[in-house]
Amino acid sequence: MTDALKRLSDEGVAIWLDDLSRKRITSGNLAELIDQQHVVGVTTNPSIFQKAISQGDGYDGQLKDLAARRLTVEEAIRMITTADVRDAADILRPVWEASGHQDGRVSIEVDPRLAHETRATVAEAKQLAWLVDRPNTLIKIPATRAGIPAIAETIGLGISVNVTLIFSLERYREVMDAYLTGLEKAKAAGLDLEEIHSVASFFVSRVDTEIDKRLEKIGGDEAKALKGKAAVANARLAYQAYEEVFSSDRWAALEKAGANKQRPLWASTGVKDPAYPADLYVYELVAPNTVNTMPEATMEATEQQDRIAGDRVHGTYEQARAELDALEAVGVSYDDVVQVLEDEGVEKFEGAWNELLDSTKAELERLAPSEV
Repeated sequence: MTDALKRLSDEGVAIWLDDLSRKRITSGNLAELIDQQHVVGVTTNPSIFQKAISQGDGYDGQLKDLAARRLTVEEAIRMITTADVRDAADILRPVWEASGHQDGRVSIEVDPRLAHETRATVAEAKQLAWLVDRPNTLIKIPATRAGIPAIAETIGLGISVNVTLIFSLERYREVMDAYLTGLEKAKAAGLDLEEIHSVASFFVSRVDTEIDKRLEKIGGDEAKALKGKAAVANARLAYQAYEEVFSSDRWAALEKAGANKQRPLWASTGVKDPAYPADLYVYELVAPNTVNTMPEATMEATEQQDRIAGDRVHGTYEQARAELDALEAVGVSYDDVVQVLEDEGVEKFEGAWNELLDSTKAELERLAPSEV
């Protein structure tokens, strides 16, 4: 053991696990990761729940009860997923208390089919917060055009939010603006700003996947030399934007009232291209007051490769901007890339949700009691 994960934590990077299942909870695995691997939070998404529920028999007992009650499949899924999040939040409660309520958090996402509906997203966020009923929960809202006002309204109600599916620097600035707007609404309503927390999930690996594909198609030495650079450059410039917004006069007034900064969270940190180091999006994005949510395999690679060597973000902004400019110069449209990724992200989560609906429906029908 190199304890690279401890050094990562010491550098101000909160390590969150990007996975959850009933088995992780009941086997003690989650508690073990907290005790031994410095895990201080958990993120979930529809894909994670679809995988968890479709594998093994860990949910059969609850599914039988839900089938007996003749719940709809949507209601059943919410009962199952909120139970997992509630139990994980209880396991992480000591971390939440020890960190001054910053970490020890578990995220659960609104129905991805509502990604383009502001009012429905807010209603779903309120419902999920009520169902889970744990103070160390974050409600995940996608950073779509309709999601931006939903984020502001949800924060304004005093509900802590994990903003997800952020790919572009422009959209990230809109997310931070929505967070500040929400805090201002909460302050005007007399809510305690100290108890409102948020992270902004800036996606990393998918940026390289899409851009590398385009660079390969363009061909030539100049284009190929840019492969594998865009995602880290994009994230580093996001951190620059974070520093700008949270050093503004507008922020200072909210901070004085007790508000917490919305931390950047590096998401989609498992590499998609096996040619890249498995810990690439961890060691290259070390910076204070950030979160890195990673699959367990990425966590293990970070520990094994032992490349954590201090802050890798400050002092890189000029180079990062030059790398993104170079992409435009060879014919890769940044604006088109990030829009494609946002659209695909929503579609993938909708697809996983629909798969979850189908598989859960089949299980409910299989386990339904035969008696009237």
